[in-house]
Amino acid sequence: MVDSQLSALEAGQIIPYGGDRYTIVDEALADDFHAGDHLIVVNQNGALLRVPAQVQRIAAAAVEKAHAAFGAMGAVTDESISVFFDSFARRLSDDAMFGHIADANAGDVAAARERGRSTTRLVLSDGMRRDMIEGLQLWRDTPSSRDRLLERVEHSGWAVEQRSAGLGVVGFVFEGRPNVFADACGVLRTGNTVVFRIGSDALGTAKAIVSHALDPALAEAGLPDGAASLVPSRERSAGWALFSDRRLALAVARGSGAAVAQLGAVAQQVGTPVSLHGTGGAWIVTGHGCDGDRLQAVVANSLDRKVCNTVNTVCVLGSRLDELMPCVTAGLQEAARRRSSNPKVHVVDGAQSALPPEWFSEEVAIGRSGGDVQETRAEMIEPHRLGHEWEWEESPEITVVAVDSVEAAVTLFNEQSPRFAVSLVSDDEAEQEGFYAMVDSPFVGDGFTRWVDGQYALNQPELGLSNWQFGRLFARSGILSGVSVFTVRTRASQADPDLRR
Repeated sequence: MVDSQLSALEAGQIIPYGGDRYTIVDEALADDFHAGDHLIVVNQNGALLRVPAQVQRIAAAAVEKAHAAFGAMGAVTDESISVFFDSFARRLSDDAMFGHIADANAGDVAAARERGRSTTRLVLSDGMRRDMIEGLQLWRDTPSSRDRLLERVEHSGWAVEQRSAGLGVVGFVFEGRPNVFADACGVLRTGNTVVFRIGSDALGTAKAIVSHALDPALAEAGLPDGAASLVPSRERSAGWALFSDRRLALAVARGSGAAVAQLGAVAQQVGTPVSLHGTGGAWIVTGHGCDGDRLQAVVANSLDRKVCNTVNTVCVLGSRLDELMPCVTAGLQEAARRRSSNPKVHVVDGAQSALPPEWFSEEVAIGRSGGDVQETRAEMIEPHRLGHEWEWEESPEITVVAVDSVEAAVTLFNEQSPRFAVSLVSDDEAEQEGFYAMVDSPFVGDGFTRWVDGQYALNQPELGLSNWQFGRLFARSGILSGVSVFTVRTRASQADPDLRR
């Protein structure tokens, strides 16, 4: 077998993939590819991903440090890990230290706005800072689960124990949300190490957090160098390089649907297990026992900002359309009022009669990532687009559809949504139980949708939330937390020296 290195590509070159398919190198890729670059062929769809040599080296170096650090984590005490979380939280609480981070974030936000990029998730607000601190303090106070006894089986003359153990290096790619640093560091509590890659919009903020809080906290606690480290590259290909590294024990991706799916495919084809959540957008369904005032509050409180668990689609019973649609629009308008903006609604044919007719003709300012644009408040949408996730900036945006029954709404959710989060607004207990039994979703509620969050709901800062878009998860919750990242070792102890089979 000849071991040779790819040094060049030619336009028109055929690249096989998937066993029985091929893709063709285009001129742009052929011109850009140089000796030392890496080419990743995505077996899922034949996409050709180029990783420049320098980016590959940066990502590999970060994984190398994390891999070495994992080997040293067995000698680290639980108390040292607690000191790390406490030190990290204290540094974020210190206004002088945090000032450097805030300045870097302001620069990132300004640069993103100049490029017409969304800054909804990028702004490191007082609330986000508080959540980061609280999350780190939660990890500080979380009892250690390293080497936890899971099960003990007694035999005659010997016994077997099942014990938890660290999994290894966790690769983490996420969009421009600086607070994710605190979430992802939770894997250290279970004896793992972590490598981050953040979106280019937030890289300045990330570097400041590492320099002024993360690295000093690691040093103060005496944790091994590289236990938590950042891939300092703006290149999108840094994520591909990270997830193609076979030394990862787990790959976690958060962000937009297509990008996350591609990252997941890169990791899976080298044998790395993944935790993915790319498509969000929660649904609300009105039941026969729906109270209008409750519905209005639920809609308003599910639209405070655009994140994955923000309500995206509302299914209103056709038999109560004229009664309940004004409650939906009132909640939508209240959410917009709180943001000093105008709302946007997309309507499937059959529900438009319950909206003010002027909403379809009069144009208002709708806040988009590039600034305000003039649009009508309401537009018609095709029924097959119910699952489209609206990535709004300042103007709360939803889709509304009239349904014949709760069962019909469940069918639409199961077929068109990413099967993520859903609420049934109804005071009828039997209706709630039937809904829970039918709907194919990991997160089911009866009120506002924004409760879907590990830290908010379970007091466990989350690494990620997984939808069921690609099937249910095996043996774990849709909330992936630091305490969820472990493997199981089996240990035998023999009391009878003459034991034999």
